Amino acid sequence: MFAACPVGIYSCQSCELKFGHTNQKQKAMVVKTLFSVLALSIQVLFLGAPCQKAAAEESHGTAAPSSNSTSHVLALIPKLTNTVFWQAVLAGAKEAGKDFGYEIIWDGPDRETNSLRQIRIVDDAIARHVAGVVIAPVDRIALVPSVDKLAGLKIPCALIDSGVETIHFLSFASTDNYEGGVLAARRMGQILGGKGRILVVRHLPGSHATIKRVGGFTETLTKEFPGIKIAESQSGQDTVETAKKVTLEMLQRNADIQGLFACNVDVSVGALLALREAKRDEVKMVAFDPDKSLLDGMRMGQVDSIVLQNPFKMGYEGVKSVALHLRGHIVPRIIDTGVDMVTDKSLTEPRILRLLGNQE
Repeated sequence: MFAACPVGIYSCQSCELKFGHTNQKQKAMVVKTLFSVLALSIQVLFLGAPCQKAAAEESHGTAAPSSNSTSHVLALIPKLTNTVFWQAVLAGAKEAGKDFGYEIIWDGPDRETNSLRQIRIVDDAIARHVAGVVIAPVDRIALVPSVDKLAGLKIPCALIDSGVETIHFLSFASTDNYEGGVLAARRMGQILGGKGRILVVRHLPGSHATIKRVGGFTETLTKEFPGIKIAESQSGQDTVETAKKVTLEMLQRNADIQGLFACNVDVSVGALLALREAKRDEVKMVAFDPDKSLLDGMRMGQVDSIVLQNPFKMGYEGVKSVALHLRGHIVPRIIDTGVDMVTDKSLTEPRILRLLGNQE
């Protein structure tokens, strides 16, 4: 079927027969034409391939961000912006932004109860055409429509710190809050010798983290320390003042208590102030999340121990997940950022100092 052609390539028999009936001048013209066609075909082949590849990558979400400025922007939406914890989250997010080539914009509500404000911030991020969103939902129910909206718009959304009651998110980087509650319960069991009556000061009722922490704490006490009973458990809401008031009221109703667990930094500080005002230094307190006043209380013997999270890693892993996803990588659905505990004896250990950062 195919034979040698005068141009040095293979051509069909019809081409060979055609050359057999032409003179040298005609042959030369045909050869010149074939070379031109061949050169044009090669040019189209090599120049068209990158365009096709870029189009394919864009359709599958693996292309690098375009020159549009908003495509290089990720929105970080915390629960608060003015605490040491959330500033550490921001530092981690910015570090990841630097590593992966994204600008981080940052806005959050004034209180952890302000879900409406957080919802508006999500809408603002959508209007700015951000490439992705990293959010710490203030409420596991109220933020469901916002997270679902992001998924519907194909805007990748990573959750940090607290979850929501929906499956439409990219990844969830958080402390294992249940395990944090387990650590607190085991410490309480150890310092009370497995028996006694205690108070629990909870955080916000709708907080996913609160539910997990209290769940881990109470279930571990029931299984491993049945001699320890929870005399009363109340929510200190989201302020130091409210937590102090609630704790003082519980102390008045429950004179015979030996321990207290507070499951958030604000309620921990409020509970400590209440113990001081009530002059109940004998009560063994286990706190959650560090604060300078809590660390000072530990040195004075008023706080036994504090459960520690890694907020820097939370921020970093949230941004990293979105950035890798935008590059076409598969990212983990659940990312455990770690949980630890500090006592007065471990306060100077290197791993603890790294977690405390500038809170020490």
